[in-house]
Amino acid sequence: MAGEPLDLTGLLSWAPDETRKTLGRLSKAQVAELPWHWGLQARPSQLPPPGDWRVWLLLAGRGFGKTRTGAEWVNAIAERDPEARIALVSANLGEARAVMVEGESGLMRVNAPQRRPVFESSLRRLVWPNGAQATLYSAAEPESLRGPQHSHAWCDEIAKWDNASARAEAAWDNLMMGLRLGDDPRVVATTTPRAAALLTRLVREADDGRTAITRGSTYENAQNLPARFVEAMHRNYDDTLIGRQEIEGELIDNFPGALWSRATIERSREMAAPPVTRVVVGVDPPASAEGDACGIVVCGLGADGVGRVLADASVENATPERWARATAEAARAWSADRVVAEANQGGDMVRAVLHAASHTLPLRLVHASRGKSARAEPVAALYEAGRVRHAGMFARLEDELCGLMPGGDYQGPGRSPDRADACVWALTELMLGRAGEPKIWFD
Repeated sequence: MAGEPLDLTGLLSWAPDETRKTLGRLSKAQVAELPWHWGLQARPSQLPPPGDWRVWLLLAGRGFGKTRTGAEWVNAIAERDPEARIALVSANLGEARAVMVEGESGLMRVNAPQRRPVFESSLRRLVWPNGAQATLYSAAEPESLRGPQHSHAWCDEIAKWDNASARAEAAWDNLMMGLRLGDDPRVVATTTPRAAALLTRLVREADDGRTAITRGSTYENAQNLPARFVEAMHRNYDDTLIGRQEIEGELIDNFPGALWSRATIERSREMAAPPVTRVVVGVDPPASAEGDACGIVVCGLGADGVGRVLADASVENATPERWARATAEAARAWSADRVVAEANQGGDMVRAVLHAASHTLPLRLVHASRGKSARAEPVAALYEAGRVRHAGMFARLEDELCGLMPGGDYQGPGRSPDRADACVWALTELMLGRAGEPKIWFD
C-alpha cells in the first residue's frame, strides 16, 4: 500500500533464485533497508523518465499513486544532495501539509523513521538529517515564490490551482524563475488532468524537448485499492468523458463552441451547498423504457441568489413506474417545492405515473416548444455569470452539459442529453421563470 514499507517476506517468495541468493548475502542492516527501497515497489510509470528533462508532468487518474511518486522523488533528491533546496507547492498551505507532508503517501511516511525529515511547521519547512531542506508554498500566493531560489520543486495537483487573476500561471512562472540552484534544477508536477489554463499551456509546450510527460490510469494501481472502489469506478465512470479524465488521466479538451466548457464548470464547483430557500426537481422523461435515461436533477436557490445543482437522481432503462418513483423519492428527500417535468412525450401519461407514485407531488408540466440547445443557452449564460454552482461532482450530467452545441447538435455521451435537459428545466424554473420556456401547463 502507498505510504507503507514493502513486505520483505512477500518479496522473497516471488523473487528469482539468484535474487534470493543475493539478498541472502546482505547484512542485517542492508536487509532492514529493503522494505523502504522505492525501486522494488514502484511501477515503471512511477519512476523518473530518462532524458535531460527540466519538467516532468505526471498526468494520471485518481488513486494512481501520484502523491507517493512525488514524495519518493523529493526524498531521493534530499537524501542524495545535502545542499538541495526544494519547493513544495500546492493549491494552498493546508493541502501542502495534509497531503504532501503528512498524508498517507506524504514525505513523513516514505522513509525509514530514523531518516525522516523534521517538519518545522512554524517555518513551513522540512529538514532532513543531512541538511537538505524543503519549503511549503501556496499557489494561491504567487508572490511568495518571487525571490526564493530552489534546486528542485514538486508541484501537486496543478490543474486545481486557483487561476483567478492568473494566479496559477503567476505562481508557476515565479517558481521557474527561482529554479536556479545546483547543476541540474528540475520540477515534478503531479496532477489529475483538467482543462485548466496552466496545464494546457504546459502540455502545449511539451514539444520543447525539456518537458517529459507520463500518463497513467487509476486501474494501474488496482492491487493497492479497495476492490469495491475499483468496481464503483468501472460501474459509474467507464465510457464517460469524466471517467476518461479522472480515471484514465486523459486531458479532455472542450468541444469548440459548446455551451458549457470544463473550465466554466470547474469554476462553478463547491464542496457543499449553503442552505437553500427553494428546491426544484427537473425531470426529462424517456420516450421509452429501452433507450434513454430519465433525467432527474435536483436544484436549489440560495438566499444569495445563486442557483445550485444539488443531486443527480437520474435512472436508466427504467419503466414509467420506476422513474416516477425515483422522482417522488428525490422530491421527498430534498423537500422540493416544485417538480417540473417535460410533457412532450405524452403529458397525460407523465401526469398519471407521477401522481401514481405520489399524489401530493407539487407537479408542473412544461411543453418544450424549442430544442434542447435553445432552451439551454440562457442557463449556460447563468453559469458564465457565476450565478450557478455545482455542490459536488456530477460526472454524467457534466459530460452532457459539455456536449451541448448551439443550433441543436449534441456531441456528448449517449443518444440524448437527458440529465442536462432535466437540469435546464430545474434551473429555468428557479431562476428564469417563464422567460425560459413560454408554454407552461399547470397541474
